[in-house]
Amino acid sequence: MLLVPGMAAADPPAAARPHPLVAAARAQVGVTTRYDPAYVALKYPGGDVAPERGVCTDVIVRAFRRAHRMDLQKLLHEDMKAHFGAYPKIWGLKRPDRNIDHRRVPNLRTWLKRKGHALAVTRKPADYRPGDLVTCTVPPNLPHIMIVSDRKTAGGTPLVIHNIGAGAREEDCLFRFPLTGHYRVTPGP
Repeated sequence: MLLVPGMAAADPPAAARPHPLVAAARAQVGVTTRYDPAYVALKYPGGDVAPERGVCTDVIVRAFRRAHRMDLQKLLHEDMKAHFGAYPKIWGLKRPDRNIDHRRVPNLRTWLKRKGHALAVTRKPADYRPGDLVTCTVPPNLPHIMIVSDRKTAGGTPLVIHNIGAGAREEDCLFRFPLTGHYRVTPGP
């Protein structure tokens, strides 16, 4: 490509740019280096634990804020306040808790389904697009959430970006554990 002095190179075609959610999740690799599920009192809205720590849901929350300007802490809290009975009662809470609700996979699954983002769960790699969210159960019964990457294995299975215990990582884990959900969020204007 010949550049004229004083002119910048054109942006790469859209197909060559990473999905914004994937890029935002990938930016956490090497930054979020610890898995830390500790309960923390958070600022609201826009609260977050320290960037070097967190759990799988924190990867999702941070990526949505950066890529789509969507604050899942606020969105989930508002929906839980209005529809508390629709959410799991696993933790024995009597009302929403804006410090932790968005950091729990079952709550995110409920919100994603309630908002119409659920897709069929399959074992076909081609059904999973960059930026999709996938939930699974890590044995014996730990709920987990991941972002589907734009990178694939040699066999064509998409990698995922997640924090499963040692910080944010991009790796071949899409079908490692039993899948419980598949979601695609298309942010509005």
